[in-house]
Amino acid sequence: MARTRAPDHDTQREQILELAAAKFAQTSYPSTSMADLAAASGTSKARLYHYYASKEAILFDLLDRYTKRLMLIIAEVEGASQRRGLTEREAFAELIRAFLAEYETSHSRHVALLNDVKYLEDTQREIVLERQRGIVAAFARQLARAYPKRATKENQTALTMMVFGMINWTFTWLKPDGKLGYPEFAEQVVDVIEHGMNGDTMK
Repeated sequence: MARTRAPDHDTQREQILELAAAKFAQTSYPSTSMADLAAASGTSKARLYHYYASKEAILFDLLDRYTKRLMLIIAEVEGASQRRGLTEREAFAELIRAFLAEYETSHSRHVALLNDVKYLEDTQREIVLERQRGIVAAFARQLARAYPKRATKENQTALTMMVFGMINWTFTWLKPDGKLGYPEFAEQVVDVIEHGMNGDTMK
């Protein structure tokens, strides 16, 4: 007979993922053992193995869920923008705000996405990388719709990666309790994209 899953099984897994992400960010994925993760979770290795078969399984579930979450944010922003009748530029600004709002509360998961995909086995790594490519493609499409004269086929990729360059590394310097918060920084990014550093240069 199959073992009955405890009612809080999914909640426990989510807590393990949250603590694992923090541990990976603190000491690096290669330097973190299952014993370290068990200690961080306040449980035994045996109990940890009840939820995940390996450290690699934890990493994949962490990145799989996080990239799915980012794709869901894109879909939610697109749907909400259409319902609200936003212009393409307004919709792109909302996408940036939504991603930075997620980054503010997913610091450790974002670090794992940027640093640890390479440690996944080939099939799992390709799943995560394909989803990352989908995220970039969605940004590129919205950027091209928002600024069609600037985001041409020749430079659309460069401009898209420029945007990601502004927002993807905020975890290295932008602190939620600092003088500049994530919502305020999001407005700064939107303003630079919309108006440039010295006026409206993106038409």
